Amino acid sequence: MKLVFAGTPEVAVPALDALIASGRHEVAAVVTRPDAPAGRGRRLIASPVAQRAEEAGIEVLRPAKPRDPEFLERLREIAPDCCPVVAYGALLPRVALDIPAHGWVNLHFSLLPAWRGAAPVQHAVMAGDEITGASTFLIEEGLDSGPVYGTVTEQIRPTDTSGDLLTRLAFAGSGLLAATMDGIEDGTLKAVPQPGEGITLAPKITVEDAQVDWATPALRVDRVVRGCTPAPGAWTTFRGERLKLIQVQPVVERTDLAPGALLVGKNSVHVGTGSYAVELLWVQAQGKKPMRAADWARGARIGDGETVGA
Repeated sequence: MKLVFAGTPEVAVPALDALIASGRHEVAAVVTRPDAPAGRGRRLIASPVAQRAEEAGIEVLRPAKPRDPEFLERLREIAPDCCPVVAYGALLPRVALDIPAHGWVNLHFSLLPAWRGAAPVQHAVMAGDEITGASTFLIEEGLDSGPVYGTVTEQIRPTDTSGDLLTRLAFAGSGLLAATMDGIEDGTLKAVPQPGEGITLAPKITVEDAQVDWATPALRVDRVVRGCTPAPGAWTTFRGERLKLIQVQPVVERTDLAPGALLVGKNSVHVGTGSYAVELLWVQAQGKKPMRAADWARGARIGDGETVGA
């Protein structure tokens, strides 16, 4: 089939690579978000998908909005059979959805109908799910509500961050998306409506959502830190400044600390929660580089009775 691939961040690149390498489909163009300012100089930088497409000699379309007339006209000229999508980042209007004969097929990083929305992996980790996966589905105008073509499953490991899990799902999902394109082309794959039960929502995680509440149990603190790593980054406050929490570890045997209370040892930093303590392993103070929590504590010269999150 002739394909127009839509995607923007690094997590979409494995799927684009899989379609290019399939030998069965022609990736005629990619659709991605416009170049965005990045770095200290705020230079305009092409998205990872745009960079990969340009390396492969594939036409890149960067509409400000996917309803722009010039974009829609070019899409009609290309006349794709199907438009596979991975983390494109913009809502597709009905006029665009109707152009390809087989529609737009999204690779979504959850087992639908669980975790519909922008941050399915983060929410799965934060909720303590043990199993997640990826789904391919036909895009409708509803939020991730279209019929499903196929799924793959992935175990969530006890120490997984959302970044770790998303990397694995990106590669597992790339094979699923390529197989979905094959099945659509030869007519062996039919989309199945999602069940009406089991729907959960996964809205974007905000900076405010990533603030750790030390009154919650240690397992919840650990899940928030892992779910918000690498973005937007879990955090708390210390001496009125923000302290980023990169890695923590529950310490079941320590139950003598009040929520937020700090206990600094020679090579350890413990914080009380609503249950047992957690040990801070890696942190990043405001304006500093990431460092081991014990090194941070020595530099900060933490006194008796000091707390975080107050």
